[in-house]
Amino acid sequence: MYFFGAGIAGVPPRFRCLHQTRCGTDIAPSVAPLLIPGEQMVSCFKAVRDFVVFTDKRLIAVNVQGITGKKRDFTSLPYSKIQAFSIETAGTFDIDAELDLWFSGLGKVRLEFKGGSDIRQLGHMVASYVL
Repeated sequence: MYFFGAGIAGVPPRFRCLHQTRCGTDIAPSVAPLLIPGEQMVSCFKAVRDFVVFTDKRLIAVNVQGITGKKRDFTSLPYSKIQAFSIETAGTFDIDAELDLWFSGLGKVRLEFKGGSDIRQLGHMVASYVL
């Protein structure tokens, strides 16, 4: 199982407590050079330093590293490689929502979102690209 925040060699870092944000001045310039012609950013989520961008073709997870934050690890996860996914909504005591994605050749990737995130809408968006 893979998680996205403080990674070990060969294993993507874990992204926790993501909250929805605008794909504005701090995110768009970092991800724009990676986008292929016609690819559009759909939704962006940010943790303290790390962030995740959902495009219309893939999920891009960005792990900001080092003291200055200039070193960044970009992980591209195409929707075409998703075999299954699940969402877990926030509850009364467990206020985080989760999105689990199973990728062919990679395994399970888990993204944790703050309770205010609309995880159902995110699940619907993923379904529209995967199914």
